Amino acid sequence: MIDTPHIVRSDAQQTAVIHLTIAREDMPAFIGAAANELIGAIAAQGAGPTGPMYSYHLRNPGDTFDFELGFPVSKPIAPAGRVKPGQLPSLRVARTVYRGGYEGLGAGWGEFMDWIEANGHRRAETLWERYVSGPESGNDAAQWQTELNRPLLGGE
Repeated sequence: MIDTPHIVRSDAQQTAVIHLTIAREDMPAFIGAAANELIGAIAAQGAGPTGPMYSYHLRNPGDTFDFELGFPVSKPIAPAGRVKPGQLPSLRVARTVYRGGYEGLGAGWGEFMDWIEANGHRRAETLWERYVSGPESGNDAAQWQTELNRPLLGGE
C-alpha cells in the first residue's frame, strides 16, 4: 500500500493556497472548485503552477479537516479572492508514497503512522499530501500516487 518510508528534509516552496475548514464527508464537494479557483488565480498572475496540488493539514484530520489546498508557484502571488500566498516549509519529515485510490488514503496514513511510531520518531501535529498523479492521469487507480509527509519533532 505504501512505499518504504524514509526521513528527508523537505524543500521550502512558495505556494498559492486556499484555506478550508470542512467536514470530512464534504471533501469531494469542495476540492474541485477550490483547485479550479487556485489554477485560475495562478494562471492570471503568470505564476505557474510548478508542481502538483497538495493539502497541508494544520492539525490532525478528524471529523473536520482544517487545511490549506495549494500549488507551488514560480513567483509570489498577490491575494485574489480566497487565494492567498503561502509556503510549504523546510522541515525534517517522514515521507512515503501511497499508491492507489483516494478511498484507501486513511489506511495508508495508518500504516505510515505505525512505521513512524515503530521507528521511534515523534511526529508534529501538521502533515501534508502531494497528489503526484490521480484521476487526471488515467482511470486505473492502482497507478495513482500520493506523497505523504509528516513533520518530525527533535532529531535535527
